[in-house]
Amino acid sequence: MVTVPEPSSHKTHAPARDDAESLRVIAEQLASEAADLVRGRRAEVIEGAAPGGAVSTKSTSTDPVTIVDQESEALIRARLATLRPDDTILGEEGGGATSTTGIRWVIDPIDGTVNFLYGIDAYAVSIAAQLDGITLAGAVADVPGHRIYSAARGHGAWQHSPGAAPIRLRCTTETRLGHTLVATGFAYDPARRAAQGSIVAQVLPHVRDIRRIGSAAIDLCLLAAGRVDAYYEHGLHPWDWAAASLIAEEAGAVLAIPPADSSGSDGIVTIGAAPGVAEAFQGLLGEAGALRAL
Repeated sequence: MVTVPEPSSHKTHAPARDDAESLRVIAEQLASEAADLVRGRRAEVIEGAAPGGAVSTKSTSTDPVTIVDQESEALIRARLATLRPDDTILGEEGGGATSTTGIRWVIDPIDGTVNFLYGIDAYAVSIAAQLDGITLAGAVADVPGHRIYSAARGHGAWQHSPGAAPIRLRCTTETRLGHTLVATGFAYDPARRAAQGSIVAQVLPHVRDIRRIGSAAIDLCLLAAGRVDAYYEHGLHPWDWAAASLIAEEAGAVLAIPPADSSGSDGIVTIGAAPGVAEAFQGLLGEAGALRAL
């Protein structure tokens, strides 16, 4: 049984409008609330004496889902049922009713569940609002880092940290492919992982280095913040990229993302790069065979 906690001290008073900035306010607030839940529950469920059934698996035996994933999504769904009852929801843990407004919320309750399980400080809550498959607003909460990345289409991308002024996010100005720091990730399916390993082996000699952080949402936010220069990964689900791709785009990144109705099983590549290296990086991926679906 997944229980929804009582509302936190955070209050959301955003109007039920469909403009991007109003949707961003909701996404940011709910990502923050869910991050508070995930942060607190990890100590109870993972570090404490967790009851049986706290962790199960999804696509493969190495693809975990925890009770905290389910609780996080239940919290977000409950808040949206109050704030945006006529919208639809696509979550990692399930779908939702048909929207009468055209707005679809895309939720990843914990992106980086393996990191969450192991206590590696790179996992996030991701919430996006889409219209006709286009992300209008999104927020990604870096749970261990107590940071919120957010964007509204046409209004830039921002990083919010407790006690600090908001920071406008910008990609790097790197122009040299050989100095490009690249983030990527790997699938759970063994055959796809083998193909991804072959691609990495071809990419690595031509760039500064590779980073495998374990959360697609955080990877794209790091691209937006100028902490990596490029990113690519095959087989993402919409909830992996929906919010963070807008954040990266609003920070100036050049993006190639899957269709909004695609599935991770389609194996389509997601690419993001700072503008100064985008063309050369895509060319390198093409030479490595990474532009095709895996």
